[in-house]
Amino acid sequence: MEFERVLQCALDVVDIRSALRRDPTGRAARRLRDLALEATEEIASAAADEYRDYLAARETRDAREAAEGGLWPVLAVLTPVVAAVAAAVLLLIGYGARLVEVAAGFATSVVTAGWVLALTAALTACVGLWALLRTALRQREGQREGTSDGRREPAGGTDVDRARERWRQALLERGLLPYLRSHLVADA
Repeated sequence: MEFERVLQCALDVVDIRSALRRDPTGRAARRLRDLALEATEEIASAAADEYRDYLAARETRDAREAAEGGLWPVLAVLTPVVAAVAAAVLLLIGYGARLVEVAAGFATSVVTAGWVLALTAALTACVGLWALLRTALRQREGQREGTSDGRREPAGGTDVDRARERWRQALLERGLLPYLRSHLVADA
């Protein structure tokens, strides 16, 4: 998909576009596009170093994001759910024991534990909602600043964005443009 975007940019370069306009049927443009798509590997090899740098930057970003996530998101989701279920079970057992008047001390302890877990569920749910709201606001600010995924990045963009742009530029200048120009000359 990226290759096709860069190919479209190459086909829009002035000298190539001018040469393709000489064919009123538009077949030359389609043929040149098809030839370039068939030779994707050959053309892309001209920018192989930049592509490796781009992949390395993406892997670094993905590893960093995975490390940042860690255990906290899991705990934020599971803690309120588990605490609420445990609270419901303990309250049922405790109030049930009180109802049948069996082991009053045990029933009181179980009811107290149930209410503590209910409070824990409520507090952790509030903390989780606060974190979710904070993340949503941060992403909204990031989108206003121009990043597509909502993360705050330096003014020059992310390392991944810069590496991708270097790869696209190398693919255009050293791969696609020479290939397209050589095939335009061969057709003439």
